[in-house]
Amino acid sequence: MLGSTHGTLTTDFRARVEACGESPRTAVHSSAAPSADDAVAVDVSGRPLHADVPDLDRFFRPESVAVIGASDTEGRANTGITRQLIAWAERVGARIHPVHPTRPTVFGLTCHASVAELPEQVDLAVLLVADPLPVIEELAETKVKFAVAFASGFAETGDAGAAAQARLGAAVQRSGLRLLGPNTNLNAFEEFRDDLDGPAIALITQSGHQGRPVYTLQELGIRLSHWAPTGNEADLETADFISYFAERPEVGAIACYVEGLKDGRSFLLAADRAARNGVPVVAVKVGRTETGARMAASHTGKLTGADTVVDAAMRQFGVIRVDGLDELQDTAALLARARKPQADGVVVYSISGGTGAHFSDLATEAGLTLPTLSEAKQSELHQWIPEYLNVANPVDNGGHPVGDWRGRKIIDAILADPSVGVLICPITGPFPPMSDKLAQDLVDAAEASDKLVCVIWGSPVGTEDAYRTTLLGSSRVATFRTFGNCITAVRAYLGHHRFTAGYRSPFEDAPRTPSPSYRKAQALMRPGQQLSEHAAKQLLRAYGIRVPREQLVTSAAAAVRAAGLVGYPVVMKASGPQLGHKTELGLVKIGLTSASQIRDAYRELTDIARYENVPLDGILVCQMVERGVEMVVGVTQDDLFGPTVTVGLGGVLVEVLHDAAVRVPPFGEDQARAMLTELRGHALLEGVRGAPPADVDALVEVVLRIQRMALELGDELSELDINPLMVLPRGQGAVALDALAICR
Repeated sequence: MLGSTHGTLTTDFRARVEACGESPRTAVHSSAAPSADDAVAVDVSGRPLHADVPDLDRFFRPESVAVIGASDTEGRANTGITRQLIAWAERVGARIHPVHPTRPTVFGLTCHASVAELPEQVDLAVLLVADPLPVIEELAETKVKFAVAFASGFAETGDAGAAAQARLGAAVQRSGLRLLGPNTNLNAFEEFRDDLDGPAIALITQSGHQGRPVYTLQELGIRLSHWAPTGNEADLETADFISYFAERPEVGAIACYVEGLKDGRSFLLAADRAARNGVPVVAVKVGRTETGARMAASHTGKLTGADTVVDAAMRQFGVIRVDGLDELQDTAALLARARKPQADGVVVYSISGGTGAHFSDLATEAGLTLPTLSEAKQSELHQWIPEYLNVANPVDNGGHPVGDWRGRKIIDAILADPSVGVLICPITGPFPPMSDKLAQDLVDAAEASDKLVCVIWGSPVGTEDAYRTTLLGSSRVATFRTFGNCITAVRAYLGHHRFTAGYRSPFEDAPRTPSPSYRKAQALMRPGQQLSEHAAKQLLRAYGIRVPREQLVTSAAAAVRAAGLVGYPVVMKASGPQLGHKTELGLVKIGLTSASQIRDAYRELTDIARYENVPLDGILVCQMVERGVEMVVGVTQDDLFGPTVTVGLGGVLVEVLHDAAVRVPPFGEDQARAMLTELRGHALLEGVRGAPPADVDALVEVVLRIQRMALELGDELSELDINPLMVLPRGQGAVALDALAICR
């Protein structure tokens, strides 16, 4: 027997098993330490550059399993779970070993009194106990690879539970095993259909019930390969399973239901691995609203993160975020099974002009490209479709052609057009025999083509043979029940392949060593303090970001001399470490053109500061820069992702319109430019009402330099705000007119 020197189960454990009625619902770590390779591959801030991919083969396909707290007493929760685990072990070919301190057998299987008495080293231990902590410590001695803890009462319950989970997590990390849970369930041990082929969906959920819609896709012929119910993620987390599934050859798409991310960096590294491998990740992420975020935290004890940052980070790394479980089903199913598109063009084909027009409006509004078919193609289609019907796109066949030999000819001709990558046919309701013939023609054409054919079956009944047998029986046709889900899925499909086709991991170019700018900046940092505007601008200068000509003065006479050197007209501003919005206090004077105005302004600014009891380090006399587009660029610290970079419309517009885009470093020039195109006010940079185009290249350069600052200063910089950054006309650069910096 293994571990004969380890002793039997402790008296405390025996008491816990018996006292809790063998209920699995009770109490678990941070991820296991990174590998040696990951410890070396770090960026300038010491954060890893590659996802650690856990070897989960023995978790999903173990050779031996221990069920600790096993039972065969009817009416007890552990009995049903034990029975299900025995059936699962038989399906995957695993040997199962019940463990219980007082039972000689369980369901006819020899039961062992303790972990130490197991007859072999096991791959997986399933813990049906109220407190898994002592068991984890015993498992560590027997070199068990994986454990699952169903127990609840941890971080989802509040501070005391979070402390208990931290203790459990620390024990797991010391042990060397990997833990799923606590507060997880049996979803990993479900029965998956083995009669389905083709690429599969791998499912990750933090709430088991939320994965049921994806699991039941098997009944529609969609293959499911794995289900990882991560629970509280004391050790194994969503990111671990994304990294693992992204390397599995049978996985065509990863579907996730995420309530809270354990670690933002780990999630992005996992998403990066999936993007590099071309494996789509589709996610429902709870927390868009304050209510949703609060409920998610109470359920799993996780930070949900600022949703705008989560949304931007997912988009940045190619994770497809959807809102509903129905969208999760349909989008993941399409992405798992559809071949790579040959073109981005979408053609809408219907038996009704009204249906085609309606769907085309929705698709165009959603950003899909509906190309106008060429004159030659339209002439070809009019061989079978009356001349008075529109065939430019959408294609309206008028109904009758679908009932005879012409129907298939029309579909084949559309799919043969090189500008067409997707054909979508909305069938708003069954109209046999016409709809039956149309469905069969679409299936036959899809089987003969490499292009995607989508059908929307609009009947609320769903029992029709054309739907249940013809459409769902095809592995090549993507069938939907609503317009909206079809559009969401097709947009995600085309977008995913565009994204991965040109994808280069931003971690490849992340800085590994500090720049000379970092050494200059460090000397300016004041831990725990807000820098004055003058000091904040020195920080910008250290990173090569242009600021106006200016001088800091402490007398009216010095101010007059400074104005002469800077050049009239000038701006005068109070500068001090406690000043934020200077304009609101009247501590900014603009357009000063004479020595007398300079003296008066100096006196007024110092009087206001004295009255408001605001300490100053002096008065700034600054070059006045008027012509350009006011932008804001900044750095903030996110609880999940660390430093984030924001760019948006500046001045007062940032507070009024909230028009901003966010990225999580590291990112490249392409993402910096994409941030600008996301802004509703992007047209201002292109020039409106006779204004010249702004120097977008200079703005992008500032964003990238600020990103470098965010990466290098890391936790030393709590917040940075350049507002406004005046972006001058093309070729003239950008100037940081004001800056605020807060050190940590």
